[in-house]
Amino acid sequence: MAGSGIVEGKKFLITGVLTDASLAFNVARLAQEHGAEVVLTGAGRGIRLTERAARRLPDPPDVLPCDVTLPDEIEAVRADLEQRWGRLDGLLHAIGFAPASCLGGNFLHAPWEDVATALNISAYSLASLTSPMAPLLAEAKGAVVGLTFDASVAWPVYDWMGVAKAAFESAARYLAKSLGPQGIRVNLISAGPIRTMAAKSIPGFAEFEDAWTERAPLGWDITDSEAVARSTLALMSDWFGGTTGEIVHVDGGYHAMGA
Repeated sequence: MAGSGIVEGKKFLITGVLTDASLAFNVARLAQEHGAEVVLTGAGRGIRLTERAARRLPDPPDVLPCDVTLPDEIEAVRADLEQRWGRLDGLLHAIGFAPASCLGGNFLHAPWEDVATALNISAYSLASLTSPMAPLLAEAKGAVVGLTFDASVAWPVYDWMGVAKAAFESAARYLAKSLGPQGIRVNLISAGPIRTMAAKSIPGFAEFEDAWTERAPLGWDITDSEAVARSTLALMSDWFGGTTGEIVHVDGGYHAMGA
């Protein structure tokens, strides 16, 4: 789809699209509207949902299978993109998962096997996905952007996913350090709560909704992801060419309020 905007001509790999309510879906939509070409990834049985959502984008993109726990699938995506584009201007990491035992107030009793799954998919995958893509990203002096939820404090019901996000945020800093010499930027968006499929899977998610409505000085609409998508796309563009290792809060100002 031809367009005109801050990412005109860019080539983006976007993960984490499950439905048209996904944060990543709106990033993909905006990217296309501003002139970028995108490819999506999906995993396992969920890839059918990704393919369905892809058909709702302005220019339905290809969907590549990519389970981030399977190195062979990551390598297949890398090989596809190398042949397809020869470079990668941006990678959006919008992947997270924790077994039910790791959420909902069960912090003290979650078994290691489930915690390991949460850490692998929600934190380690930032490195396991980015590292093979580094040569393609370096070719374009590209950007990696990940979506997080403020891991500087403990939240109700978030439990081991909160720990995974803390690891995710630390991994982003180490990737920024490791990849910076190749001209690759790594930044995160710390988003306020949005009513996505992932959010609905968290027991007690309504507690976040109520708190944000009351305390965010700019206000917060849990059904509107436009501000998050716009900020994400800006970080993926050349407009933040001197920024890496950063966490940009797009949460209505909630993170800065003491009470």
